[in-house]
Amino acid sequence: MARLLVPLSWIFRLTVWLRRTLYRFKVLRVYRAPLPVVIVGNITVGGTGKTPLVIWLVEYLLDLGYRPGIVARGYRGKSEYWPRLVVGSSDPLELGDEPVLLARRTQQPVCVGPNRPDAVKMLVEQTDCNIIVSDDGLQHYALARDLEIAVVDGERRFGNALFLPAGPLREPVSRLKSVDFVVANGDGLEGEYPMKLSIATAVNLHNAGLCRALEDFIGGPVHAVAGIGNPKRFFDTLRQTGLEVIEHPFPDHHLFRYSDISFKDEYPVLMTEKDAVKCARFGKVSHWYLKVDAELDSDFSERFTQLLREITDG
Repeated sequence: MARLLVPLSWIFRLTVWLRRTLYRFKVLRVYRAPLPVVIVGNITVGGTGKTPLVIWLVEYLLDLGYRPGIVARGYRGKSEYWPRLVVGSSDPLELGDEPVLLARRTQQPVCVGPNRPDAVKMLVEQTDCNIIVSDDGLQHYALARDLEIAVVDGERRFGNALFLPAGPLREPVSRLKSVDFVVANGDGLEGEYPMKLSIATAVNLHNAGLCRALEDFIGGPVHAVAGIGNPKRFFDTLRQTGLEVIEHPFPDHHLFRYSDISFKDEYPVLMTEKDAVKCARFGKVSHWYLKVDAELDSDFSERFTQLLREITDG
């Protein structure tokens, strides 16, 4: 099937090259914000771990004394107008699941919209943030950036190394040579910064005050629900902890209904935090989500701090 799509992937690659060239030579307009902009993105489709890294960065920036604001696309959000500010109580069906998750986890200003410059302008005008972190956006060249971080799946890497729609690539692998950091979710190669995703706790969807260790679910089957870019990673993580997993994979950004997470038995249902954002309105006591934290080595944080200081002090 991929071979049949190769001609389309050539067209996609040519379009990517042409578009970036037009921005590079300022044929297309680039907006430069009055604040430093940090882009977290990838060169492939599917989940690589961008959102946990954004959360880590925001918390790290807060520790450094910055006031970060976040911009995101609001993918699949059904809002009738953009940009929009997001808070933890916002409707993920209207503004997107990842932005609502980011607002809840970080408690920092989040603005979404398909036009990244407009989202940044709203943050600048309506909040007191002094640095911008963009969740995704590596290919959104209309927004100038001061630092670029590309996240790579350490296991899947670049798949068949073909462009969309024949493969997973949005940009050529050579694009990684121009970013400031390549972060590998899992085992990385030389020159890449490894990132580990650890499960902090399981939180009850019906009662957020009720938490359990993941090991508490060992001893009986669990239903595992995942509507993310790489459901297999989620299922494998559960199995590595010793759980007996009944898999329920869904497409990335799936719009869940109660019937998707309701089963004819008494087994607990475990899901990702991103999916829980969309399921919270009908979650029951049998539903749990896993709160995941990113962990990075001091090599990354020290280098990130150094480059950030050079930008802000310069």
